[in-house]
Amino acid sequence: MDTPTLLTQKNEKKYIWIIGILSVLIPLVVAILLYLPENFRPQGLNTKLLPHINAVLNSLTSSLLIIGFIFIKNKNIRMHRAMMSSAFVLSSIFLVSYVIYHFSPDSSVRFGDVNHDKIVDDAEKLAVGGIRYLYLFILLTHIILAGIVVPFVLFAFYFALSNQIPRHKKIVKWTYPIWLYVAITGVVVYLMIKPYYF
Repeated sequence: MDTPTLLTQKNEKKYIWIIGILSVLIPLVVAILLYLPENFRPQGLNTKLLPHINAVLNSLTSSLLIIGFIFIKNKNIRMHRAMMSSAFVLSSIFLVSYVIYHFSPDSSVRFGDVNHDKIVDDAEKLAVGGIRYLYLFILLTHIILAGIVVPFVLFAFYFALSNQIPRHKKIVKWTYPIWLYVAITGVVVYLMIKPYYF
């Protein structure tokens, strides 16, 4: 007897198109909003709490991903789905919050910028030392992998919801560690830059 699915394989081409469009559209919209000139950004948005909320969302996502992994290793499919679905929802909320924060004019915080003038001068670079390069490496890999993981997560969910479990298992071998890395490094980046928020 077939397991009922939320998505049918009959419309697979349609779902692949939707995933493809979202995979291009999400990073593109984020990039446009991040690099939009300040005079096009809405004034008066109070987004100072959002980095702290984003860190909580990433922490919860990381925890749910780990718990979901434990559940599937113990063959508890129902709880695995609940954890992974919750992680997906939290990651989606994070993405919206992240975009809102970086869309606001006051979001430019730089690692090592002690005096909050949005410039890390030579004295500030010297003060933070080599840790700045570690921060930039973690940040860069976090951003790149966050963009790369989007289609993989969407396909992993599509394969699970359409009951294509062999394809789901194949794609999550790559998706899971990248998604977990992105969630954990989101928290690490926050903890490293937290002293420079004002």
